[in-house]
Amino acid sequence: MSRWRVILGVALLVAGLTAVLVSVTFGERARGSLRGGDRPVNQGAGDMGDISANNSPSIARNPTRRGNLAVANRVDTPRFSCALHVSFDNGVRWSPTVSVPIPRGEEPKCFAPDVAFGGDGTLYLSYVTLRGGGNVPHAAWIVRSTDGGRTLSKPQRVLGPLAFQVRLTADPAHPRRLYLTWLQASEVALFRFAEPGNPIRFSRSDNGGATWRRPVRVSRPSRERVVAPSTAVGPRGEIYVLYLDLGQDRLDYEGAHSGLGGPPFAGRYQLVLGRSVDGGRSWEESVVERRLAPIERFLVFLPAFPSLAVDQRDGRVYAGFHSQRRGAADVLVWSLPRGDSSWQGPTRVNDNAPGDRTSQYLPKLAAGPDGRLDVVYYDRRSDPKNVMNEVSLQSSFDNGESFTKRLRLSRRAFDSRVGFGSERDLPDLGSRLGLLAGDSRATAVWTDTRAGTVTSNKQDIYAAQAVFPARLSVALRFALRYGGGALALVGLATLAVAARQGGGENRSMRSG
Repeated sequence: MSRWRVILGVALLVAGLTAVLVSVTFGERARGSLRGGDRPVNQGAGDMGDISANNSPSIARNPTRRGNLAVANRVDTPRFSCALHVSFDNGVRWSPTVSVPIPRGEEPKCFAPDVAFGGDGTLYLSYVTLRGGGNVPHAAWIVRSTDGGRTLSKPQRVLGPLAFQVRLTADPAHPRRLYLTWLQASEVALFRFAEPGNPIRFSRSDNGGATWRRPVRVSRPSRERVVAPSTAVGPRGEIYVLYLDLGQDRLDYEGAHSGLGGPPFAGRYQLVLGRSVDGGRSWEESVVERRLAPIERFLVFLPAFPSLAVDQRDGRVYAGFHSQRRGAADVLVWSLPRGDSSWQGPTRVNDNAPGDRTSQYLPKLAAGPDGRLDVVYYDRRSDPKNVMNEVSLQSSFDNGESFTKRLRLSRRAFDSRVGFGSERDLPDLGSRLGLLAGDSRATAVWTDTRAGTVTSNKQDIYAAQAVFPARLSVALRFALRYGGGALALVGLATLAVAARQGGGENRSMRSG
């Protein structure tokens, strides 16, 4: 009898431990793995004869055809321009849209594009045309595509002169509803805004961009130096705009550095969130962080954008940016639960040693449909000289309280000194990275200089995908973890009974 108890006890113990192991392996902390390495997006990548400076990518996925992706990016050299690339096999192959149409009478170039898919699969591309040979916007335009980005419609003017940092967002719950945010300047000069007080504005279209409502001011008049708006939509139609308040930073805002490199502004910035619950008619603000430490000088027309993401399950809002801490730049994330007024965090995302003096910066956030929060950013931890970039991805499964170990997405390190403005010691790697978060994968795009030099300033757009193992539901993980633990305890108890019974039988045999 004790023999069968031993067999039963071992079986129960093994089954229980296996259930616990499964709950842990497919639980909340499943780190991603790189699929297929990184791939160039633009056709001229790797071609030393193509010296285009491609940067600042944005990426969008077609909700009606999941394999259809679109990447838009600006081009800084040899002339200001923009590009659109599309994929129909989930990013395995990319092809350029032949040309972005330019309106008659405008300079023959587009600049600073953004891309979004509407809920019906229509692709929308925004961009600005320029004036006077520089990168000063003359007007903002939107074009559409109903074939996934292969061809584009005639452009439609949506904004007038001096609309900087235009961002385009599609409302996922309303197929033809679009939002524009931008910084509306009044007067500019070389490398600077001529005066403070230029607001962040918002406008809405309910008919695919055919007509737009009257612009509304998002930033308060008391905030005189605001830049870099980023927009996201909540599950109940809430509209969020995250931006930077540069405070007293005349060095960058008013171009006191004359476009030359050097120490960053010594003061502090604020990270501010605007929220509208009435479709954009009115706005309230919440201060995410009051003491962001700048990490570099920049051209105020082309600032680094903070990043914003919203969990569509519960409405939690995430904000991300970098700040100078302990002598180096760190990637930070804050979170705001729905209905709460107090921001949680910041959480330091990058997992290099706290005493490491290398920089991690320019994060892009994306919230997956399963609640996973992904963060991709530039990472210099492998270079003690703090020059060579890699691209890293980390994920959170506990509402941004902690993050998995970093996953390196870029196969090669690349030089952060390569880009427009390098001759002035103010190289520009672009204003943002791009990131999509799905149930089982994340797709990131970034500016890469591996084929460039300080002389050529060549920059390319690269992409990579991380895949995540299947995750079990919360209820099933709970059942496996605690049910498996109980089963293992029963197995141990059965083995203990068998051992006692076996000992009793041996004593009986000896006494006999």
